[in-house]
Amino acid sequence: MTGIRSLHRAPLRVVLAGARGHGAWHLDNIRRLQRAGLVRLVGIGELTPLSPAELAAAGLAADTPQSADFVRLLEDTGAQAAVVCTPIPTHADLACAAAERGVHLLLEKPPAPSWREFTRITEAVERAGTACQIGFQSLGSHAVPAIREVVASGEIGEVTGVGAAGAWARDEAYYGRAPWAGMRRAGGADVVDGVLTNPLAHAVATALALAGTTHAGEVARVETELFHANTIEADDTSCVRITTGQGRRITVAATLCAEDPGEPYVLVHGSRGRITFWYKQDRVLLQRAGRGPEEILHGRTDLLENLVGHLAHGDELLVPPAATGAFMRVVEAVRRAPDPAPLPETAWHREPAGSADRRVVHGIDGLIAAAADTLALYSELGAPWALPREVATS
Repeated sequence: MTGIRSLHRAPLRVVLAGARGHGAWHLDNIRRLQRAGLVRLVGIGELTPLSPAELAAAGLAADTPQSADFVRLLEDTGAQAAVVCTPIPTHADLACAAAERGVHLLLEKPPAPSWREFTRITEAVERAGTACQIGFQSLGSHAVPAIREVVASGEIGEVTGVGAAGAWARDEAYYGRAPWAGMRRAGGADVVDGVLTNPLAHAVATALALAGTTHAGEVARVETELFHANTIEADDTSCVRITTGQGRRITVAATLCAEDPGEPYVLVHGSRGRITFWYKQDRVLLQRAGRGPEEILHGRTDLLENLVGHLAHGDELLVPPAATGAFMRVVEAVRRAPDPAPLPETAWHREPAGSADRRVVHGIDGLIAAAADTLALYSELGAPWALPREVATS
């Protein structure tokens, strides 16, 4: 509890900034915790207020306080905590505004689009003595400490590296959902809405966590290969390799243009076995030399619930900002890398996806799996469109 000004008794008065899109998930979660008596939703921040029909569909009263002015919402409602699920470029301003008013935070991932903005947030929270939880829900999985225990026990031998694979699909309309979608910059501000930094950011953060590399100072080198098949500024098909100060390698490969979309996973390589973690499912496959495979399904601690426990009882925060420093070093490396290279039209094709088409990169699923398995980059695996000159290092 060092640095936190006071303990708060439940129910915690909470406002939600951003109630549409992914924010709808947070709204449902807040209502779940409200029914349990842990929080009380006291306001919603939206540029366009939720309509009476939207409020009714969410099970909210028609007179639920709403405002497009986040600061006024905090002050008028006497909020003790805020869940911020707004466009990436707004995170730092809203987080700092909350901290300056003594309001605790659950801040959606990625916490910021740049190291500079991330530093603004961490310094504001530290000055205010408020709590801040970063919304990497996968790090609330009970599988994470369980895997760390297996690794520490030596059951899979010496860890030789960590890989992660994410083969997802998004149609072309996905990039029309917001003005900042698929952008590296918008209106002069950093956005960095790439596959590794936003939709599959959990793959990066979870791989770093299982490698025991969470703080910024533990990252020695970051290599990036960034590409896009869609007509966007940012990347939709990329890989990154992080080298730690101890020389351990972590490779994450991801796409939003998969041939056969599947569950993303993290792979811990050991000299006598390996561990596969499907982090959205909290499912772990343990394979060890001389023993049969073992599959385990774990539980998960909700991050807002953990924040409430932290404020009410002094529970340790699962994902404080410092624990995402290494992830933010990756975000900064992506931000500073050369603009992603467009894939040649021969590398992808269109196929129908509901009301819109989506772009599919030929052979990308196998390439991503191979990257996670070998810790190699696309260029090292022989992808014809991934030339060595496209590799950026920071």
